[in-house]
Amino acid sequence: MFEPQGRLQRASLRARVTWLAAFCVAGAVALVSFGAYMIVRKSVYDALDESLRQRANTVATGFKVTTPDEVLNYPAAFLAAGDVKMGLLQSNTGKIFYPKTGNPPPTTDEAWEVAEGDRGDYTWTDHQSETRVIAVHYGPENSGQAIVIAQSMVPQRTTLAKLSVVLLLIGGAGVLLAAIAGTAVARTGLRPVQRLTEATERVANTGDLTPIPVSGDDELARLTHSFNAMLGAVAESQERQRRLVADAGHELRTPLTSMRTNLELLLASERPNSPTLSQEDKTEIQSDVRAQIDELTTLIGDLVELAREDAPQVVHEPVDLVEVVERSLDRARRRASNVTFDVQLQPWTLLGDSSALERAVLNLLDNAVKFSPSGSAVRLSLRQVGDGSAVVEVADAGPGIADADLPHVFERFYRSSEARTLPGSGLGLAIVKQVAQRHGGTATAGRAPEGGALFTLRLPGRP
Repeated sequence: MFEPQGRLQRASLRARVTWLAAFCVAGAVALVSFGAYMIVRKSVYDALDESLRQRANTVATGFKVTTPDEVLNYPAAFLAAGDVKMGLLQSNTGKIFYPKTGNPPPTTDEAWEVAEGDRGDYTWTDHQSETRVIAVHYGPENSGQAIVIAQSMVPQRTTLAKLSVVLLLIGGAGVLLAAIAGTAVARTGLRPVQRLTEATERVANTGDLTPIPVSGDDELARLTHSFNAMLGAVAESQERQRRLVADAGHELRTPLTSMRTNLELLLASERPNSPTLSQEDKTEIQSDVRAQIDELTTLIGDLVELAREDAPQVVHEPVDLVEVVERSLDRARRRASNVTFDVQLQPWTLLGDSSALERAVLNLLDNAVKFSPSGSAVRLSLRQVGDGSAVVEVADAGPGIADADLPHVFERFYRSSEARTLPGSGLGLAIVKQVAQRHGGTATAGRAPEGGALFTLRLPGRP
């Protein structure tokens, strides 16, 4: 018993192109050959009929020969009818007269009607003898006679048979050439597709994202450009992930090491015959552990938020930006009791993710509070700029941003020399930038008129 092998494998694209070319040419050749054959066939038979008609008229109007008993007048052509069969029909006697050295031509009822004068000339094909036959009236109008001439169709059929063989051979050669040409065209035309296939397999097997060389400017070249663009996007995504993992590992190492050291010190002090720690030292170590746990919690939350922002998302939720800013401001006020906020807000709405926008504005406010002196004010404004967008500005009265740090403040884990002693993960401003780009906007940094830092979040929308 044989096991079924499932579905048959479909033919390759190259084979399908070859077969398509062969079938198209075969159909065209078949139609042309059939048309040519039918035209030639009609021409041959029309020529035969015309020859028979002329010959019959010549016989009917030519010289006549009278029998010795003067009973019958018959055409003199009867005496030299070598390539045809001739006969004289007499309707009054119902007999057919023909040369004694030959055979009588075939007859039919319509031929006797011609002899009786009930029908004009009549032509037909006698398939039994493979002859073409014509009957024409002979003699006076009421003579009751007709001439019947039959000519063999074998030469015409032989010619048509040879023609069909020639057309068949030419058609077969055309189909073969079409198949060869189709194979060549498919091989040449599908070479870029083969390169794409090999590149896809290479990416799947090795992870190599090297772009494919592009040649030409046709549809396959554009497909190759699109594939290269996809490879570039994948490579960029992998590079972002690699940097994120590397930077996250570096940033997590310091608080984890410090926490491990403090916990080992606490555990060691609890062992028998080990030096004990004073209550003041224990309290200080516990405070350090709690601070490190808070730092780890903040860092992990920022990493999760950053990874979520990296993922492509499509949001179509109407967002009232004033409400988003007010919620962020409430959270910032709860965290900072030593600064005040100078707030000016104008109505603005957009399509977006309200939670992500709230996180971005809160990050800007937290950053401003962190660098603001005690008792100072943080300026927060939301205003329209007249080009179909609005800006959220957050300015503080801190030391500001050094010119060398301005190009890097939105990079992941970047912290200026002034910020390294302050709490934070170095991811807050990176999240702000990604939220802005995700909503079709921008995030910029500069110096405020008050002397501190000025961060601007520009977002599209409408009042």
